[in-house]
Amino acid sequence: MLKQSSEALFLFFQEIDNCCNMKFLAKYGVDGFILSLIGAIILAYVYPQLGAVTLDKALGFATTYGVSITFFLYGLKLDTKQLLVGISNWKLHTLIQSSTFIFFPVLALLVKPWFDSMGQPVLWLAIFYLGALPSTVSSSVVMVSLSGGNVVSAIFNATLSSLLGIVLTPLWMSLFMGQVNSNFDLTDVLMKLVLQVIVPVIIGMSLNKFGGAWAQKNKVALKMVDQTVIILIVYQSFCDSFDHHIFATLPISNIIWLSVGMIVLFQVVYQLIKWCAHRLGFNEADTSTAIFCGSKKSLVHGTVMSKVLFGAGAEVGIYLLPIMIYHAGQLIGASYLASKRGEKMAQQSNH
Repeated sequence: MLKQSSEALFLFFQEIDNCCNMKFLAKYGVDGFILSLIGAIILAYVYPQLGAVTLDKALGFATTYGVSITFFLYGLKLDTKQLLVGISNWKLHTLIQSSTFIFFPVLALLVKPWFDSMGQPVLWLAIFYLGALPSTVSSSVVMVSLSGGNVVSAIFNATLSSLLGIVLTPLWMSLFMGQVNSNFDLTDVLMKLVLQVIVPVIIGMSLNKFGGAWAQKNKVALKMVDQTVIILIVYQSFCDSFDHHIFATLPISNIIWLSVGMIVLFQVVYQLIKWCAHRLGFNEADTSTAIFCGSKKSLVHGTVMSKVLFGAGAEVGIYLLPIMIYHAGQLIGASYLASKRGEKMAQQSNH
């Protein structure tokens, strides 16, 4: 039974991936990975016991060690020499990191009373979790390049954000986790953080001079490893949530409003960074860099860190919901806005 279930799960994800290699979807930021995530949620909804009971131990083993593998590979690909290039532009770096780790959490705090009045503290904490996450690496750099921004500074800030997030995300979450989850143990979380995240990153970084070139050469294949771990975590989390009827407490209207809220959040942060960049006297290239690094949030970190912060609780599906919605929205919205800014800068340079 376990073998048949595993084969069915593998074939399902393979079919999703085969069906979604469509160029017209890629234009709008929708790729096979996003569709695979949607497919994983649908499968979890249709047959939650497959992941919550039948494959529970196997998935738990794979995702727990998958988190460590993901961060090890991140450290292996991290070239500290490249990280230090362009470090002098401190105003730009300060704005980007402030946006990532201050603007977002503060905006989330502003809506906390509204969610408390609705009796949805878990949903608010899920939004706050999104706000506490670091920026993306690859998509931030791609968007900055597309918009005509400063790619070197984008690489520096995206990498720095990921490193800071390993510490700052758990610290932000520790302020409120105990209010929602009485079983939250900061000591246990810190131990998992060290063993599953920090140690693998350090080991990976120490091996960069030996395996860094190989990692860069095979980054497409290694990205598939990251995405597979994310899909498995999302699938198991939503299986547990559906099996325990967690989403029964979350009306469909709340999910719709949450989706609208994620769009509004992106626009507010986008305009706020743009205003700050103007006040600081940034040129167009640095403004684009600040916008498309500071407004992004990492689904990779959000998913794998959920295993450390929330364990295997049935409510993990709700914690992942905002970041999944925001991730899809930021790919579509940022792709469009980056293209427009890039075209505008190209026209200005030609005159």
